[in-house]
Amino acid sequence: MPKSKGSAIALGPLLSRRQLVALLGATGALWLMGGRLFSRQSLAGAQIPSCVVRPQQTEGPYFVDERLNRSDIRSDPTTGQAKPGTPLALTLQIFRLGSGDCQPLAGAQVDIWHCDALGIYSDVRDAGFNTIGQKFLRGYQITDVRGEAKFVTICPGWYAGRTVHIHMKVRTAHAAERHSEFTSQMYFDDGLTDRVYADQPYASKGRRNARNQDDRIFRRGGDQLMLAPTATADGYAATFGVGLQLS
Repeated sequence: MPKSKGSAIALGPLLSRRQLVALLGATGALWLMGGRLFSRQSLAGAQIPSCVVRPQQTEGPYFVDERLNRSDIRSDPTTGQAKPGTPLALTLQIFRLGSGDCQPLAGAQVDIWHCDALGIYSDVRDAGFNTIGQKFLRGYQITDVRGEAKFVTICPGWYAGRTVHIHMKVRTAHAAERHSEFTSQMYFDDGLTDRVYADQPYASKGRRNARNQDDRIFRRGGDQLMLAPTATADGYAATFGVGLQLS
C-alpha cells in the first residue's frame, strides 16, 4: 500500500485529562471516544479512553512487508511451528481524530512485528543470524467497525542495544487514491519484563544489557508508548489505543 506524497500523519502531544477538559471547555463540543460520548461534565469523572496521538518512531531495519493477513502471528506459515514464549494477546484500537470528535477508524491495515524470545527476527539477514524465508512473529489485521485489530503473539525477547519492544505500522486510505502511514513502537514496564525473563526460553539468553531508559529510541517518546498488560490464565493481554490526525 504505497504512501502518496503530501499525505502524512499530523502528530501532537499525548492528550491528558486536563487537556481534554480544557478543549471541551473551549469548543463546547462532545467527544466520541471508543463509541462513548463525553461532555465536559461527564469527562471530569470518567476514565479517559485511549484516543490519543502517539509519537512516531523509527521503522528500524527489520520491517518486511510480508502481507500476512493473520491474527495469530506466532508460527512460521511454511512449517506451522510456533515460537515459544509467554503468550500475549494484543488489541490495537485505531481512532481518527477530527475537529471535536474521535471515532473508531475501520478498514486500516495494522502490521506488527518483533523478535522472538532469543532476540531474532524472521526473514532477514543480520550479523548474528540468517532467517530468510521464515515469517514468524509478523502479520497484519484490518481494523473492524470498532477500530480494533487483534493479535495473538508472545512477549518479545531482547537483543543488544535495545530495550524490549514491538513494532507497529498503521496504513490507511482516507481519501480516493491517497494513503497515510503511521509507524511506531510499543514498550513494556521493566518490572514486568524482569518477571517474564525469569522463565524459559528467555532465561537462556542471559541478562539483558538495556532497559527502557538506556535505549535512545525509547527516550524519544517511549513513555507515551507503554503497554499496560494484565495477567491472564496463560500469559498477558494488553490494549493500546492510537489516535490519528489524518491530513
